[in-house]
This record gives sequence, C-alpha cells and structure tokens, in this order.
Amino acid sequence: DINAALPGEYRDPEGHWFGLTKRARVVYASKERAAQNEITYEELADPKWKGKVCLRSGQHDYNLALISSMIAHKGAADAEKWLTGLKANLTGKPEGGDRDQAKAIAAGECDIGIGNTYYIGQMLTNEKEPEQKEWAGAVKVLFPNAADRGSHVNVSGMAMALNAPNKANALKLMQFLASGEAQRIYAEKVFEYPVDPNI
Repeated sequence: DINAALPGEYRDPEGHWFGLTKRARVVYASKERAAQNEITYEELADPKWKGKVCLRSGQHDYNLALISSMIAHKGAADAEKWLTGLKANLTGKPEGGDRDQAKAIAAGECDIGIGNTYYIGQMLTNEKEPEQKEWAGAVKVLFPNAADRGSHVNVSGMAMALNAPNKANALKLMQFLASGEAQRIYAEKVFEYPVDPNI
C-alpha cells in the first residue's frame, strides 16, 4: 500500500524507510531591506551580505544537510570556501532556531537568514503567539538556485524498528501516514509539502 501511494524517489529501494513530507531550506529575506527576489546558496557567501546574514547553528541537522548538499554539488573544497564566506557574512554567532532568524530580520538585526519553509506557515497562523505573525510578515521566502539545480529539500521519513513491540499497529500508522488523507493533514496543519504529488 505504501509503495503504491508514494513515488519511488521518496522510498528506500530496499524498503527500509519512506518519506512522508518535504521541507525546503530557503532564504528568509527582509521585505524592506533585501530588494532582490532571486538568490543562490552560493551568493550567501558574497561580501555584499557582510554583517547581514543570520543563521542557526551549523551543527543543527537542517544546516548539516544543506552543507552536505553543497559538498555533493560543489565538492569539498568549494563547499569549505563557501562556508568560510558565509561565516564572514554573519551578524554574529549562530543561535536560536529558524523562527529566531525571522524574528531577527523583523527586528532589523539582519537582512537575510536561512530557514525551513514550513516555519513561515506556522508563524503566520500562530494565534497563541501573534508576534510570530509579524516576524513572518516581515520576510519574503526566496527559493535558492531556482534557475539551476533547485532548492535543497529535506525529507521527513518513517521506518519501523526491527524490534517494534506492536508491529501490526505500527504498520497501520505507517499506512495511514502515507495515505492521501494524512498527506493533506500534513500540508494544511504542519505546512510541509506532501511527498504524494497528487496532494
């Protein structure tokens, strides 16, 4: 059922895991101070952004995956050069999470930051903390490298542990989460992109 529901590129060929959702690692840019509407990851190392970039820790999984993709696309030497340039453009020590980058942009502390797409939707609909609506409203989302290789995308996935004590129920959950109904819930409530291309 899962194999029939989801495209092959979001499933392990040997059946060990499958993807549930996608989230793009994008650039949050100030609507007021960042005039451009297109950008590349490589451009984040351009000296024109010196002192204008904010970022969460490079040790976080989201950024480790982005750095890994730069190594895959550019090679280790060019990726290291890119990281050196990016570090030189930071406003200060990386801190906080992706929402904090939007908050810093809204406060004028930086002009651009890196974040996942779904945080914007979550902030724009946050009734419990309405200040987050202002943070998200201050940024525009730029999908880097749209003109060439495309933006980096991480996949949220699922696997069943070999020693799972409740395999029958685990399988039912897996089947549900791969279903169109659950894929719609992910899109509407979590703001991640479904892996099912029909949703």
